[in-house]
Amino acid sequence: MSIVSNSAAISTSPDEFFMREAIAQAHLAWQAGEVPVGAVVVKDGQVIARGFNQPIGTHDPTAHAEVVAMRAAAEVIGNYRLPGCELYVTLEPCVMCSGALMHARFSRIIFGAHDFKTGACGSIVDLFKEEKLNHHAEVVSGVLADECVQVLKDFFAERRRAAVESRTQSGNLGE
Repeated sequence: MSIVSNSAAISTSPDEFFMREAIAQAHLAWQAGEVPVGAVVVKDGQVIARGFNQPIGTHDPTAHAEVVAMRAAAEVIGNYRLPGCELYVTLEPCVMCSGALMHARFSRIIFGAHDFKTGACGSIVDLFKEEKLNHHAEVVSGVLADECVQVLKDFFAERRRAAVESRTQSGNLGE
């Protein structure tokens, strides 16, 4: 697959192409004041649904990027099962999202950054390798990991700077 940018062809794999779509969704989360995680659902080589983190704005603890994208994909397909679909997400899915992905019967889960606090695709646990569970999707990790990690780092650095500026402006230096 080739993508044309600035009149120069840049060769990229399909996984990288779709992860860039997920990164674009992560930026939408950031603009909304949410932790910047983005996801896209792909079927037959086409993006059929997109999602980004929205738990704060929607007051919904389940509104992770993966769940938002899955809900949209289920509406498009007209079924709660999503066999043959692939999920691209910028951050490793948590237990809740991994469970939902299993129930939806995704064929592949592709993520960028590992989540060493809540990751359920190998970092903390690996639900997709648990033999007792009834569905096992292929998991691909580390696609554009550096870019996915950088979005998160930049977001949290900006939040820390804003918190310091806020304390400084209010005259409260935390002393």
